[in-house]
Amino acid sequence: MQKLRILYVASEIKPFLKISKVANLMHQLPQDMQEKGMEIRILVPRFGLINERKNRLHEVVRLSGINITVGDEERPLMIKVASIPSAKIQVYFIDNDDLFCRKAVFGDEQEPFFADNDERSIFFCKGVLETVKKLGWAPDIVHCHDWMTALIPMYLKTAYQKEPIFQNTKSVFTVYDHFFDYQFSEDFADKVRMLDLAPEEIPSLQSRDFEALLKTGLGYADAITKAEEAFSSPVQALLTPPHSEKEIHVIEDTSEFSELYYQLYNELVSVE
Repeated sequence: MQKLRILYVASEIKPFLKISKVANLMHQLPQDMQEKGMEIRILVPRFGLINERKNRLHEVVRLSGINITVGDEERPLMIKVASIPSAKIQVYFIDNDDLFCRKAVFGDEQEPFFADNDERSIFFCKGVLETVKKLGWAPDIVHCHDWMTALIPMYLKTAYQKEPIFQNTKSVFTVYDHFFDYQFSEDFADKVRMLDLAPEEIPSLQSRDFEALLKTGLGYADAITKAEEAFSSPVQALLTPPHSEKEIHVIEDTSEFSELYYQLYNELVSVE
């Protein structure tokens, strides 16, 4: 089996931020894959809860300075980096003063679910792909975790499909039981769109909610996994026909989960 390049993308990673099991998986899986000889990159948002001094984050000037378009607005992208103390793995942080400075993740006591979480997700997903382009590092697999990353498989198959660096890239989308009951603004699809992305390529986004994001990730990813056999009713319903016809690999957090992902990655890149 060949040495693969794996890009991990998620909203959290231990020890920098932990609000769910995503952080544990993102901490362990990249280390296990690196031990198996794979090249690893990790990108997460720099939420305001992450203490830059304590975690020794510093800006990567050569990667910063790009403007990311979200709807009619352009926002500057800053890239910061730190190392996981227990491993020789760097974590890149996507940052923007307006979107990620608040001391909360997706909501707080005053606003249980931030109204701009859609813009934060869009900025993050676009920022990830632009950062990888600037790194000049062509990933074989982009492994996306949870709803905040759900747009990346779509962008890879549409707006970024002609980019040489992503020519052979496959995507994995891992679903978690993190349903939210919130509808984004009416211009949500327009914010998501890019120049080479036609409206008919994103019909699933019209509902402007959790279902929209999940359906997009499910529809465009090359492989789908979930960390538990059974989810709550709203999420489970979206993972079964007629909503989703694709095979969903259940890879639970056991002693075998790294080996199962290792096999899945290699199977994906062997498919023409």
